[in-house]
Amino acid sequence: MEAMHLAQINVARMIAPITDPVMASFVARLAEINALADRSPGFIWRLQTPEGNATYIRPYRDDRILVNMSVWESIEQLKDYTYRTAHAEMLRDRKAWFERFSGPQTAMWWVPVGHIPDLEEAKERLASLTERGPTPYAFTFSNVFHPG
Repeated sequence: MEAMHLAQINVARMIAPITDPVMASFVARLAEINALADRSPGFIWRLQTPEGNATYIRPYRDDRILVNMSVWESIEQLKDYTYRTAHAEMLRDRKAWFERFSGPQTAMWWVPVGHIPDLEEAKERLASLTERGPTPYAFTFSNVFHPG
């Protein structure tokens, strides 16, 4: 069987433009949280511009939707980063910066080792999860499908 890594996309709709003062405490922690991801066990890659984050990438028509993508060695390592580091503080405080989303905000899928997904692939996976629910093609922490 081919060796696989875990890819993920997550999206969130800001309550105000990224430059608005209400978003300042979120923006202030971006470099810290991204650096934490970069040095976390199992981290492979994350979407970023030359500024070091993805906050100015807008793959949707709605300019207030932020997107984050990354690749990890395993689902366990992504889960550890997400829920057992300072990143969890950002999740707890997300209502201060983000609106409630009407559909899935996160989709995960397996990619061959060495493959870096692009935004279109990731958007397709999230759309599939929205339309069909969890499948081996796109799933969540709550409904994991293992490769194979």
